[in-house]
Amino acid sequence: MDPEKDNSKVKPPKTYKEQVELYKSRNLYIENSEYAEKTLQRINYYRLSAYGLTLKDPINKNQYISSSSFNRMLSLYEFDRRLRLLLLGVLETIEIAFRTHISYEIAHKFGPLGYKDKENFINEKFHQESLDELEILIKKSRKGELFIEHHFKKYEGIIPIWAVIEVTSFGFISKLYRNLSEDVKKHIAKVYYNVPYYYLESWLQSLSNVRNVCAHYGRLYNKKLTFRPRLFKEESKHFDNQLTFAAIYIIQRLLTKTEGNRFMTDLEALVLEYEDDIEFTHIGFPSNWMELLSKINSKK
Repeated sequence: MDPEKDNSKVKPPKTYKEQVELYKSRNLYIENSEYAEKTLQRINYYRLSAYGLTLKDPINKNQYISSSSFNRMLSLYEFDRRLRLLLLGVLETIEIAFRTHISYEIAHKFGPLGYKDKENFINEKFHQESLDELEILIKKSRKGELFIEHHFKKYEGIIPIWAVIEVTSFGFISKLYRNLSEDVKKHIAKVYYNVPYYYLESWLQSLSNVRNVCAHYGRLYNKKLTFRPRLFKEESKHFDNQLTFAAIYIIQRLLTKTEGNRFMTDLEALVLEYEDDIEFTHIGFPSNWMELLSKINSKK
């Protein structure tokens, strides 16, 4: 591979000042050029510009609409950043809750090591893959997690479900739940959330992906969900299941009443702070979004 030849196929890099000038040439109003340069020293031009996609002229996509500005684009970036942080907090709560549900039910239904028995799962191949993944997670955790090393020293590496579950990820929990025997899935869905298990399967898959987007500083604003959560017919009348609000809605469904009230308070404060800059259509918020979230909580 010839680096010189490859370099000829891509645009040359621009200085921070040139990046600001490029914005200007594309009709983006720059309130303060020096401030814009300093911002671009901290936030990659390519990352920040993604928040300006909704500010582009629909006909000439190389130009921004006349009302667009650098500060507004930065506000969209800041809103998205703070929304990710807010969602990470509640997704942590949901993930820990599901670790608890699953480990408790497996332990009491199948025994402390019931997670190792293929008979307790639907698909034998997926079950073996889960055990292989778990083995890797356990090895990685031996140096950093004292409770894992404790089980190796005292119990010859025999680790019960309530301990091993703590080294898993949201994605692992989602796959484990999906492969659990149907009667256990039904029990968890009914007892803890009062919904059919196939909704819970869909929600966990969707939220595990959203969690990864948030944890890796991805974009939620003006971005479709990779996995669309399954909605009840009445809910689908109010909002689209492919945008961020759908994830927020099912998050609210999975929180306790107290957790849900706190989440709504924080979310409303964030939206009010940025409501002049954000366009609700790009995050899927219906006009009655607070009413819908409050209605969920009132039924808990």
